[in-house]
Amino acid sequence: MKLALVLATTAVALGAVGSQASELRRTAIVKAVATALPSVVNIHGQKTDDSLDASTRVNGMGTGIVIDQRGYILTNYHVVEGVEQIQVSTQTGKTVIAQLVGHDHATDLAIIRIDVPQDLPVIPMGTSSDLMLGEPVIAIGNAYGYPHTITRGIISQLHRPVQVSEDQKYLDLIQTDASINPGNSGGPLMNIDGDVIGINVAVRVGAQGIGFAVPIDQAIEVASRLLDAHISKQIHHGVIGKTVSTSHRTKFVVVSVSGNSPASRSGLQPGDVIESIDEQPVYRSLDFERKLLDYAAGEELALKVDRNDQPVSVNLMLANSARHQQPRSISERTWTQLGLRLGTASQQMFTRANSRYRGGLKVVGVRGDGPAARQGIRYGDVLVGMQKWETISLDNVAYILDSDHVKRGEPLKFYVIRNGETLFGHLQVD
Repeated sequence: MKLALVLATTAVALGAVGSQASELRRTAIVKAVATALPSVVNIHGQKTDDSLDASTRVNGMGTGIVIDQRGYILTNYHVVEGVEQIQVSTQTGKTVIAQLVGHDHATDLAIIRIDVPQDLPVIPMGTSSDLMLGEPVIAIGNAYGYPHTITRGIISQLHRPVQVSEDQKYLDLIQTDASINPGNSGGPLMNIDGDVIGINVAVRVGAQGIGFAVPIDQAIEVASRLLDAHISKQIHHGVIGKTVSTSHRTKFVVVSVSGNSPASRSGLQPGDVIESIDEQPVYRSLDFERKLLDYAAGEELALKVDRNDQPVSVNLMLANSARHQQPRSISERTWTQLGLRLGTASQQMFTRANSRYRGGLKVVGVRGDGPAARQGIRYGDVLVGMQKWETISLDNVAYILDSDHVKRGEPLKFYVIRNGETLFGHLQVD
């Protein structure tokens, strides 16, 4: 078998010498792949497999797409969840360590970032609002660890609800018969024009030609929210908007304006369509958030707005986020200070005779760059205590955040239950 592989490779190499592909060979698929490949990255790293022994480390792999030239990459959260060192390899073969910027568990999407000396090519974005059954599609991914594997197929069905595990259900997926394998997760599903119309996410185990992708319109809205949370740590703008698809184009519409915010003071109004920032066109929410990455607090944005079919100029002065903090709910405080979203935990685990705890709070969200993520707290963990106090309710957590320990800047000892075991560590509150 090894000899056959060597001979086949040699034959291809000799046949390629001096040859030049004809235009008939440069099909739409060939052109689409050539355009997209530089913007597709391979992701790999080690993580603990909870289904095996706690000390067992396994190699994870997946794919991502470049959504901003500064190194921001969109992928599936399950690709990077629990990975201690996220390694990203570009088409050139260079490998860089990435940082998790943020994630959304409900849609299984995440943004990571790599530091790059030069701008990366951004993948062309399409829309999932006009997809057709039977439409040809192309998938690119790190299939079984074979980088940049290309497969093709058609759209088999739309709006599929898919339950992949007890904790993960997708409500609206694209079904395709393009080969989707382990390692394809997070990679692009493209139309014949080379525009991304979905993020490959899952395959039906044991079946042939049944794969699924998150519609790109949904993925872009989630990515925009994650970037907004990332940006909002430094600047405050007060614009709440969404992408609206029409028969002609997509547009970014202001849905609401936060009270006493830079947006409200600038005169921006709900219903305004933001068409450009400093002469750079804005078509969707992701364009708006990406543009804000260029600015700092105190700088002014020159917006061109369509208001009731009339052009309007708006000057938006960005503010320091720290100066515009409003009274926060307990859930907002846990997200900001601990990097956690907490929900009600099942009481069954606490009613057993051998349970030493009266209750706890289930971790339903972890902010990628927050204290909890840095200490290895994961989705599904149950927070049962901090310092010497129980955490049965959010009020308990609020009491702890107001304690003298936090005021003195001391780390908080925490206790979580994972797979029936109690784990502990120390959180440095932001």
